[in-house]
Amino acid sequence: MAASAPLTRRALLFGRSTAEASALRPPWALPGSGFASRCTRCDACVGACPEHVLLRDADGLPRFDPALGECTFCGDCVRACTPAAFDASVSPSWELRARVAEGCLSAHGIVCSSCREACPESAIQVPPGARGAARVDPERCTGCGACVGLCPAAAISLLHAPLEVPA
Repeated sequence: MAASAPLTRRALLFGRSTAEASALRPPWALPGSGFASRCTRCDACVGACPEHVLLRDADGLPRFDPALGECTFCGDCVRACTPAAFDASVSPSWELRARVAEGCLSAHGIVCSSCREACPESAIQVPPGARGAARVDPERCTGCGACVGLCPAAAISLLHAPLEVPA
């Protein structure tokens, strides 16, 4: 029997393992264990992805790898899934958002705007003249991953970050 990932206090409270909470599943994947219980690991969604950004994870489930390119939210993965492990009615399609780490070249005085230029939603702003790190507008970011693989410093990652709706 494989050892499971250790639980953080937060994951323990919400009943999720660290690995499950951090996995980048395809867009519209059912939340939590719903996806894992429905997915037959047939790889139909992986094969249907025209961008080739889905691959089989160590647990056999499909995952999104933004280092391979961007998700265009075409929906081919959803249509290919006969066990219905996806819910295309959910909007947004996932809660992934880009995060810029300390290694951002612009934050260290090096002119770079690769992430800004790659972003199809214009969600990334880079201060002119390398006067600070790139900033991501979470309301515009779709988590498509276009910025991740193009960052020469590998300073951008995608995190699960649901948008907070103002009360």
